[in-house]
Amino acid sequence: MNKALNFALIGASGYIAPRHMKAIKETGNVLVAAFDPNDSVGIIDSYFPHADFFLESERFDRHLYKLSRSDEGKKVDYVSICSPNYLHDAHIRLALRNQAHAICEKPMVLNPWNIDALAEVEKETGKKIYNILQLRLHPAIIALKEKVAKAKDKIHDIDLTYITGRGNWYHFSWKGDMMKSGGIATNIGIHFFDMLIYIFGDVKSSVVHCHEANKAAGYIELENARVRWFLSIDYNFIPSELREKGQTTYRSITVDNEEIEFSGGFTDLHTQTYQNILDGKGFELKEAYPSIRVAQSIRNAKIEDKLGDYHPFLKK
Repeated sequence: MNKALNFALIGASGYIAPRHMKAIKETGNVLVAAFDPNDSVGIIDSYFPHADFFLESERFDRHLYKLSRSDEGKKVDYVSICSPNYLHDAHIRLALRNQAHAICEKPMVLNPWNIDALAEVEKETGKKIYNILQLRLHPAIIALKEKVAKAKDKIHDIDLTYITGRGNWYHFSWKGDMMKSGGIATNIGIHFFDMLIYIFGDVKSSVVHCHEANKAAGYIELENARVRWFLSIDYNFIPSELREKGQTTYRSITVDNEEIEFSGGFTDLHTQTYQNILDGKGFELKEAYPSIRVAQSIRNAKIEDKLGDYHPFLKK
């Protein structure tokens, strides 16, 4: 039986943190320390009630430093990062300078040149940076990738639609701040862009038809696909028949007019991601680059109002 590894967690009060705690536990490892400036972290009791907890990053950093110089059994092996997007870069560096590998939620960083700089830190420290790209592990996405590979040179027509209703709080949080979240295309679209590039090849061209606080849309041409995409946090864009059922999220991907069903099957993808990392098969730094690059270009693009082929939801 393999020895349990020590993990630390940054962003323990966030929405996604429990999936990381669950993954650490289910892979047979231990959370020894956690940090969050918000103390609403009672969820830790369900997984690792004996973990040390810090409200200040300076004290957390000092604690990791002390552990890194103690007996091998106390040293932190991995730091899991679930903090706001704009802090990922700094928190990855915190992990590596304390002699731990980093496992970071997406987007790993907001700009592609940040990845180049982090690659230098990897070289200096000898530690690895891994990204959570769990959609790549979804059975429906794996099946689609295999199907597309068999079609070889075919160019596919894709409509991507993702709407997740958010209240007024969103615009007052870091998520509503373009400089902190990267905007809506980065904050809720990054994993879809990664998945599409992973399956259909790199970006050849991109047009942005709309980029506002509550919605964004555009057209991307990939090596093997033409993609019309629409992202929104506006509940009113959810189809009325689903709103009547109380549904607050709508996701749809059609490939050549065929719906790809992947609404379920997300429960264990973080655990699978962690296991892959521990097995030496994690998604490393360079894997994050293409989706970060396209999200950054969307954020800074000139708006071409309904130029060319645009998503049908923009007609609403």
